[in-house]
Amino acid sequence: MTITVHFVTAPVGGSFEQYDVAAKPGMSLMQAAVNANLEGIAADCGGAMTCATCHVHVDEPWRARVPPAKAGELDMLQFTAEPADDGSRLSCQIVLTQELDGLTVRLPARQY
Repeated sequence: MTITVHFVTAPVGGSFEQYDVAAKPGMSLMQAAVNANLEGIAADCGGAMTCATCHVHVDEPWRARVPPAKAGELDMLQFTAEPADDGSRLSCQIVLTQELDGLTVRLPARQY
């Protein structure tokens, strides 16, 4: 069984691109992006939550369905290259479930 996650790029020349990625429940959102060779998720620490290079912005309609960030993640969000907002998360900390089928996240313009 797989779910689909939608990654939307930062605007380049005024236009966005959307990448639809198939993922297995139980894997992290970061791992789904890495497996798909998606540009925009650097994932330098491999999911150890020590680099903040897997920063994403969860679209508003999905924020209530994604489990809340824990203290360590909130601390790391202070070190993102692009400003964090209410929808900011580290994709390594979002474990995909069937309930997140169709999740849409936006990639920041840069991770460094």
